[in-house]
Amino acid sequence: MTTADNGVNVQALLDAREALKNAPEAAQFTWRATSKWQKGVHSTTTVQNFFGLGQEQSHKTETVLDADHPEVFAAEDNAITPIEYLLVGLASCLTAGVASVAQNRGIQLRSVESVVEGNHDIRGILGDTDVRNGYNDIKVTFTIDADASKQEIEALVAQSQKRSAVFDALTNPTNVSVEVA
Repeated sequence: MTTADNGVNVQALLDAREALKNAPEAAQFTWRATSKWQKGVHSTTTVQNFFGLGQEQSHKTETVLDADHPEVFAAEDNAITPIEYLLVGLASCLTAGVASVAQNRGIQLRSVESVVEGNHDIRGILGDTDVRNGYNDIKVTFTIDADASKQEIEALVAQSQKRSAVFDALTNPTNVSVEVA
């Protein structure tokens, strides 16, 4: 039997889980993003620092993300919309989970692709109080080529969904406070 190599260090993840059982305070992370308005509805958001394992941490590099709205919204279309970033986060998190679970279960992946679609009635953000501002629903469809049966692949996706921080944040109430400094 060949060992699966999907590029995920599962042993490190399992070791971290075990270590954090005895130090739950170290498991408390604070992720940060700093956004600056540019012009119109265009903003630039920077991600570099976060808090975790009891101290300040930094990513290897600073990431700068632009957000804007399309021309059909009378904007300049410099980048994707903020609500599309939710789809990016969900797709990325679930895909990482599939790779991690497959590695842990000894399943070799050849390819993993997903299409994530969110249905959104924009009348809400335009002021119609009878329509919600966010997505009405989101659909994720995976196409996975792996040395596994359809049932094993479905189980990979189910476990990824069960462990996904982004899926959880989107499907369960999350306290969000907004204030002016």
